[in-house]
Amino acid sequence: MSGNLLDAGTVIGCPHGGRVTAATPPAGGIRVAGAAVATTAHSYVVTGCPHTVDRVPSPCVTVRWTAAGTGITVDGASVLLDTSAAQCFSAAFVPQGPPVVQAAQRKVTVR
Repeated sequence: MSGNLLDAGTVIGCPHGGRVTAATPPAGGIRVAGAAVATTAHSYVVTGCPHTVDRVPSPCVTVRWTAAGTGITVDGASVLLDTSAAQCFSAAFVPQGPPVVQAAQRKVTVR
């Protein structure tokens, strides 16, 4: 699997326009251009999602990432790439689509 590393400065959104941020910000570990590399050890939350179902608000509130197959870890946790599988979920844990990575670390490519 190849892709660009996600880090603390990566701009990520939910499929409906909400903003994805790290609830447990990447810190320590490995840094690329001064930003900590994101791993599966970090949790992510969504704010500002306007999604509704039948006029009932059903915003994305969290993102779960699956980083399999890279073989690259930081402090024992797999690194996240812009190609890593992920899913946004509502508060009721209903899958609502994959997050959109708008900008990822371009200085390091994992192949």
